[in-house]
Amino acid sequence: MSYPTDLKYTKEHEWIKDNGDGTATVGITDFAQSELGDIVFVEIEPEGFEFDQDEVFGTVEAVKTVSELFAPIGGEIVEINEQLEMEPELVNDDPYGDGWMVKISIADESQLDELMSAEEYEEIVA
Repeated sequence: MSYPTDLKYTKEHEWIKDNGDGTATVGITDFAQSELGDIVFVEIEPEGFEFDQDEVFGTVEAVKTVSELFAPIGGEIVEINEQLEMEPELVNDDPYGDGWMVKISIADESQLDELMSAEEYEEIVA
C-alpha cells in the first residue's frame, strides 16, 4: 500500500492535500478502500455545505458495509468529484488520484498541522 508523503492523514483514514490556494482536496486512503472492498456508491453533501473538523460530510457504500466520511479539517465544499457518481470504483482503483472525493475551502490552516504525516499514518495501520 502507498501513502504519499505530500498528504496529511486522519485516524479515520481520510487524506487531505493542501492545494496552496486556500483549498484542499480530500479522499480516503489506500488502506481504507482496501478494507472496505468494492465501492459501489459514494454520497457526498452538496457544494456549499459547511462543516467543522471531524464532522461527517458523506458516506461510502461498499458491497458489505457503509462507512462515514469525516472532515479532516473544517471548511466548505467547493467542488465534488462528479465522476464518482457514475464510477465509484475510481476510489478503489486510484484513491489518491481520480478517486478524490471533494475539494474544500480551508477554514483554519492550523488544523492541517494537527494531522498525521505519511510515516505516522503508516505506523497506525501497520
